[in-house]
Amino acid sequence: MTKRQTEFLWRAEKYRVMFHSQRHYNLIRQAMREQMPHEEIKQLITEALTCTPTSGSMQNACQHMWGYFKKFASAEEKQHFLQLQEARNFQQVLHFLKKLADDYEVTYLIESRLLSNY
Repeated sequence: MTKRQTEFLWRAEKYRVMFHSQRHYNLIRQAMREQMPHEEIKQLITEALTCTPTSGSMQNACQHMWGYFKKFASAEEKQHFLQLQEARNFQQVLHFLKKLADDYEVTYLIESRLLSNY
């Protein structure tokens, strides 16, 4: 596999990994810097996705994705995001982030596998 294919894989899986395991997210970031082989990166991603997400890891991933909208989202959208985050209803948070990504045409998030089911 090429470096480009590995970067594409990481781009698609980044937030899903973060949602499941901050530790694996950090490991994979380091592995990407060290240009580890594609299969090793893929294995780390697979491992990460077997981890049960914690409330903290889910909240962290959602906040990172929210960062794409914070400068231009409406006051109502911001309030809605904060309410969903506070309620810790992460399925609704992800659904809302997917809607925002589509509405604001944020390709990076639209292509994220974490949001692909919403």
